[in-house]
Amino acid sequence: MVPPVPAETMAEEEGPAIELRQRKKPKSSENKESVKEEKIDDTPVPERAPKHVLFQRFAKIFIGCLAAVTSGMMYALYLSAYHERKFWFSNRQELEREITFQGDSAIYYSYYKDMLKAPSFERGVYELTHNNKTVSLKTINAMQQMSLYPELIASVLYQATGSNEIIEPVYFYIGIVFGLQGIYVTALFVTSWLMSGTWLAGMLTVAWFIINRVDTTRIEYSIPLRENWALPYFACQVAALTGYLKSNLNTYGERFCYLLMSASTYMFMMMWEYSHYLLFLQAISLFLLDSFSLEQSDKVHEVYKIYIFSLFLGYLLQFENSALLVSPLLSLVVALMLIKCLQLNVKKGIVAKIMKAINFYLACTLTVTLNIIMKTFVPHKENGHMLKFLEVKFGLNITKNFTMNWLLCQESLQAPSQEFFLRLTQSSLLPFYILVLIICFLSMMQVIFRRINRESLKETVTLEDGRIGERPEITYHVIHTILLGSLAMIIEGLKYLWTPYVCMLAAFGVCSPELWMTLFKWLRLRTVHPILLALILSMAVPTIIGLSLWKEIYQIYSKRSAEDIYKILTSYKANYLIIEDAICNEVGTMRGCRVKDLLDIANGHVVCEEGDKLTYSKYGRFCHEVKINYSPYVNYFTRVYWNRSYFVYKINTVISFQS
Repeated sequence: MVPPVPAETMAEEEGPAIELRQRKKPKSSENKESVKEEKIDDTPVPERAPKHVLFQRFAKIFIGCLAAVTSGMMYALYLSAYHERKFWFSNRQELEREITFQGDSAIYYSYYKDMLKAPSFERGVYELTHNNKTVSLKTINAMQQMSLYPELIASVLYQATGSNEIIEPVYFYIGIVFGLQGIYVTALFVTSWLMSGTWLAGMLTVAWFIINRVDTTRIEYSIPLRENWALPYFACQVAALTGYLKSNLNTYGERFCYLLMSASTYMFMMMWEYSHYLLFLQAISLFLLDSFSLEQSDKVHEVYKIYIFSLFLGYLLQFENSALLVSPLLSLVVALMLIKCLQLNVKKGIVAKIMKAINFYLACTLTVTLNIIMKTFVPHKENGHMLKFLEVKFGLNITKNFTMNWLLCQESLQAPSQEFFLRLTQSSLLPFYILVLIICFLSMMQVIFRRINRESLKETVTLEDGRIGERPEITYHVIHTILLGSLAMIIEGLKYLWTPYVCMLAAFGVCSPELWMTLFKWLRLRTVHPILLALILSMAVPTIIGLSLWKEIYQIYSKRSAEDIYKILTSYKANYLIIEDAICNEVGTMRGCRVKDLLDIANGHVVCEEGDKLTYSKYGRFCHEVKINYSPYVNYFTRVYWNRSYFVYKINTVISFQS
């Protein structure tokens, strides 16, 4: 029998064997990888790699911010120059300048003048709050009833900055409004940039906003309108909210977005008497976002706190404005906060699931109940005419009231005309918006069904996943734009709230690789790598759109009919046509690269295989034909000025058909 070997002896004997096994292990594949990693680790890593990455990020942010600010400044300068050329503003007398503030909005500027003429700030505020000039035989608080905080702020800034020695009051007033419009454009730029990850989307947003400015803003119609003062703050609030809802935001960025959102929400509420209705739609969007657990509830309820704080502070500073207490926004937010408290007390079990199921019911019933209670105990007269108008508008009631029937006949309160959709289609905005909205909406519905089936969402969504609907900021914008669009389809005047965000959402979509990746996942594209194709399309599509919007204006140098050119120019609301003779008669050595050559190629009027041979076209080159002054060109365009270099034509608003 072999005597048992002591454990210590076995350990000593197994020691060399273990060492031999360890020496042989690097031959396996796993150890080969570890050896490679050790060799890689041993190689010196250049210190410039992290700095290079940081520099790229800094350069991207710097260029994007520079482009955003530049876009806003250029738009503000454009508005100033356009206003000067349209009214010859600097050559008019003071009274004539004030007349250019079309409609009833000129009365807002008169309050601004009264504040400047007052012997002191306190006296000026007193005259506004005890005004007996606006309504005959009545003394009203014009500050509260007409939302005159913009004029109050403008007058204070004018005197506090010493601008009375540098600039006339009217230029200071319109300069502030134009500056706010620049901030408006910058905020839309930043919002699209935050959603897509590329500032190229911001550039496309600005391009679409300016091209469709007839439907995006009323700044060219009347400067002192309340919405021209208020909507830039709302755009800033939406940009801050977009950043705040992002799941990958760091603590400092979240705090900055929260503070900016708080300030802009309050300023928006102070500038416009109807602002709380628009915030009510935003609150509904956030409620739906929270209901499907697409965002952290804590973040959404922090936004609710901002609403309550802004309403309370606005109520105090707007001379106890009862309209804010009976607003549906306050009722909804208080109801949602109560529901949140109920959910906190029953976090687990079947009761919690039942509470989640009846969330919508509780929100609706509590909101209506609280609103009725507030209207019962709080005396109010404001906004009653709006409810009566909506009742008559939807056929729920009839009225013989002259004012109500007059409002119903206004064009801005009718359903959108066919021309509105035609203009958005001609600028390529509407088709891309519909495409982006459909993809985001379907992806959002997929996420909702996954939540219903108790599937957990990913903490970080990568490009390869193709799940753009899992991003809470995208879902919020989809819901919000659907709500705004539904109202714009009923009342055309509300298109000025909806169309700017159509520009932003469409630009984000076509520039977002993640959106294209989501589409390719559905199509199961395999012939080309989907990530590569998504990256290519996100850069190529906006570039093509931008170029197509530009080469369109240059069709005046192509072989197109007078009617075609007229339709193109009127779609941009152009009043005059300027033809540069140097472009029309260009004879450069680089044939095929001239503007008219490129247009002929694009329009199919040149056969590239046969050199410069022109195909048959029943129309001559427009820039030549319009100079001859014969029908049909003279029916659409009237020459008003010409010299050796330029020919200027007025675009006829009423076409005169001459033989």
